[in-house]
Amino acid sequence: MVNDEKLRILMVEHAAEDAERIMQLLAQGGFQSDYLRVTTAVALQNALLNQHWDIVLSDYDLPQLNAQSVLQAIKNQGLDIPLIIVSSHVGEEAAEHIMALGAYDFVMKKDPARLVPAIRRSLHEVENYQRFIIAQTALQKSEALFQAITANLPGVVFQFCLAVNNHTSFHYLSDASETLLGLSPQQLMDNPQLFPELILPDDRESYHQLLITSAEQLSTWNWEGCIQVKGDSDIKWISLRATPRRMPDNATLWDGIMINITRNKLAEREIAKSREQLAELSSYLQKVKEQERARIAREIHDDIGGTLTAIKCELYPCMDSTARKPEFYQKKAKSVESLVDRVIDSTRRISLDLRPGILDCGIVAAVQWQAKEFSDRSGIACKVSCGNDEIALDPDLAIAIFRIFQETLTNISKHANATRIQVKLLELDKLVLLEVIDNGKGITSVDMEKQDSFGIRGMRERCQQLKGNFHISGDPGKGTKVTILVPTGNLEQQTNDHATSLENRLNKTPQHAPMMKKKRLRGFE
Repeated sequence: MVNDEKLRILMVEHAAEDAERIMQLLAQGGFQSDYLRVTTAVALQNALLNQHWDIVLSDYDLPQLNAQSVLQAIKNQGLDIPLIIVSSHVGEEAAEHIMALGAYDFVMKKDPARLVPAIRRSLHEVENYQRFIIAQTALQKSEALFQAITANLPGVVFQFCLAVNNHTSFHYLSDASETLLGLSPQQLMDNPQLFPELILPDDRESYHQLLITSAEQLSTWNWEGCIQVKGDSDIKWISLRATPRRMPDNATLWDGIMINITRNKLAEREIAKSREQLAELSSYLQKVKEQERARIAREIHDDIGGTLTAIKCELYPCMDSTARKPEFYQKKAKSVESLVDRVIDSTRRISLDLRPGILDCGIVAAVQWQAKEFSDRSGIACKVSCGNDEIALDPDLAIAIFRIFQETLTNISKHANATRIQVKLLELDKLVLLEVIDNGKGITSVDMEKQDSFGIRGMRERCQQLKGNFHISGDPGKGTKVTILVPTGNLEQQTNDHATSLENRLNKTPQHAPMMKKKRLRGFE
């Protein structure tokens, strides 16, 4: 309260002359003031309720009111107004007693010079106390906010100190330490060495080395390592990140956070493993592709090329000018016709290996044809059960399902030792289900996890590319079950458009329709 502000004074005083004398003294001391004089408890109560007062000046003992009653009235209202006793007949014991109850000061009327500095000191104390209350309230709100934030963070917030004598201590730990580390904050603050003991031996050296480097260079402390909580069989990956600062006593204090990154590490390992498998599969597919190219080139060279060379040799004598009998040319014509038929058969066989023409008739016909071909070639009975006579699929999807089916049959012939195969092909709600069950020896988990099991891996990759699911399971001595479930997508419009386009083409060229049909059926004989 500065001197040019008006001081609002509530005066509990029986003598009006004493009240005026006090006001004159305050004016001489530099205070501009307004006051109200009361002499009864009722008047005091009304004054405290109806107006705001900066200070209360009270005689010690009035006929109808005493200082203790005044002090009690102020407390009952929950007010923080300084009370100064101004009396002419208060003893030391009474003064000490009223001060102990809460009065700020007492001044004798015969020595009023102390009143002005007593008022100033009391107002200053009140102002400081109010600032303290505001600061304390703000601190409590800040502490509550900090606790709320740290309680919801996915990790342990901590404050860690390294003293000059290499003594370590935790100044603060959030409650999440019990979940992450299996230790309460108080346990770690009492014994900070409990944390390094959780770290696996292989990671302790890097932990201490990075700690020392961060302390020496005041650089960010970044550490990742494994811990094992006592009584827990699982190993956790921990990421620690903290920022250091130098304290006045040359100690280093870090503010940081520890989080559980086990899931991320497992995902990284899974991704790395998948990439490695993908690279192996890609290499394997490239190798198979080159082998297939070599096989096709060899067949074309040895079979078709050799046959064409034989045709050329048969035709060569017919191209000179030597006169020969008709029987000679007839014999050559029959030989050439036989060789051409052989070329046609070889071409058809190679074409079927590359892409069976039966796929043009739909996936159902293709699966049935492949099952029959496999049964005739391997002697393994193969029964196909289809829910519909036709399943409309995109050509690329049909080829992918057909190749998976081919690979499944190949694996059965190589590894299963089966005598019977059951195949189920169904169209569900926007899904295609292909199920192949054999009665062989049954695949094991060890077989599926082999590094060179590229057939299974290739089928799984195909299904993933088609946004589908691939599942294989085996029962030792009873057989293996392969299930694929692939979404068909919205193919109805595409199918209708394709049918309309084909019909229009046939209507425009009716003379070629029988020939086209004959050519298509020739490849299926």
